Amino acid sequence: MAPRRAPAYNAVPMPDLLISHVRLLDAASGLDAPGALLVRDGRIAALGGDVTAPEGAETVDGRGAILAPGLIDLRAALGEPGHEHRETIESAAEAAAAGGITTLCALPDSDPALDDPALLQFILRKGEATGSLTILPYGAATRGCAGKEMTEFGLLREAGAIAFTDGTHAIADARAMRLALSYARGFGSFVVQHPEEPSLTRNASVTEGEMATRMGLPAAPAAAEAMMVARDIALARLTRGHVHFAHVSTGAALDLIRAAKAEGLRVTCDTAPPYFDLNETAIGDFRTYAKLSPPLRREEDRRAVVAALADGTIDAIASDHQPRDADDKRVPFAQAEAGGAGLATLLGVTLARYHAGDLPLLRCLELLTTGPAKLLGLETGRLVPGAPADLVLFSPDRGWKVEAGKLPGKAQNSPFDGRALEGRVVGTWKAGRRVFG
Repeated sequence: MAPRRAPAYNAVPMPDLLISHVRLLDAASGLDAPGALLVRDGRIAALGGDVTAPEGAETVDGRGAILAPGLIDLRAALGEPGHEHRETIESAAEAAAAGGITTLCALPDSDPALDDPALLQFILRKGEATGSLTILPYGAATRGCAGKEMTEFGLLREAGAIAFTDGTHAIADARAMRLALSYARGFGSFVVQHPEEPSLTRNASVTEGEMATRMGLPAAPAAAEAMMVARDIALARLTRGHVHFAHVSTGAALDLIRAAKAEGLRVTCDTAPPYFDLNETAIGDFRTYAKLSPPLRREEDRRAVVAALADGTIDAIASDHQPRDADDKRVPFAQAEAGGAGLATLLGVTLARYHAGDLPLLRCLELLTTGPAKLLGLETGRLVPGAPADLVLFSPDRGWKVEAGKLPGKAQNSPFDGRALEGRVVGTWKAGRRVFG
């Protein structure tokens, strides 16, 4: 499949732009060098140590910060349509720009679900209208994301579906998942699975174990994740389809994925920052901001996720953004909605693994740029002449504190509330136009 070209955001011609005195980082080529980057007509015209500003060009002094491709968020929920009180596409675009995200893949389990071509076209148009964010919608794998009747994969793909999933709902029926993998393969696409056995996780709030027992909370075994992963790997083997596991959070599931990759099966996966930065103790005194799906795991699972990020088992890091409002969270823990805001904190929490010595800096960027770009067949995510000038400028050592109520955008339900981070975005460009900083 040919790379998907980015939409043309620049209807009005802009002067050339030179971003100078930066450290250029590109995981696709392994580039890590001081220099400058020239933008012309919304695309990268040149980069390197000898690039200078043409006459009439706009100039930005990067002051030694890192210039990298704009982040590609593989999975985020948007409040629109149906839950605009939680978030809108406009507010999500604001938070994304502040987090250095220039491309975002939107989950389809909205209200109504994205199971109709017209709804996908609506999301695509709304994303382009922001001027700062490319939104690539997933198509619902089943009608209403209910796990029963299959959608029209061909029509949804033609309308712009980047892949197929039921979002935060596991495709529990094995026959439905087999059909989905077969259909997606026929259209050159893949299926994203929320990996949990729902009969074991229904109404659960936390991971089963000593902490759940002590707090008196309804719990589910961590093994529910590996059980679904094992089933779907078998179905990928049967259909020769491509299954992608979302927000993998347990060592047992990662062991299965690692073995499936070694076998040569079409199996990929991502994780999200809470699963390599937090463990189950973050729920503390019934902190509902830390109630997530999947729930936070034990420390040994967190370490297993970090190891899988380092060894290449995990293909990408996604924000797993799930906007919730005060009424969703200011209730007893067992009744609270699961989900955490993650757009503005995606880069900062990922860089915490670099500062801790767990991951090289280029590997952090690979998981946020070239990894998802390769998976989705995008032309973005690279610093090369001719590529879209979707860029992020960040200072890796600049400290800041996550404070719910002060985050950009509408959603404030961050599981990292109160967390001190190093690594702050100071500028974001979409097709050469500055949209943050």
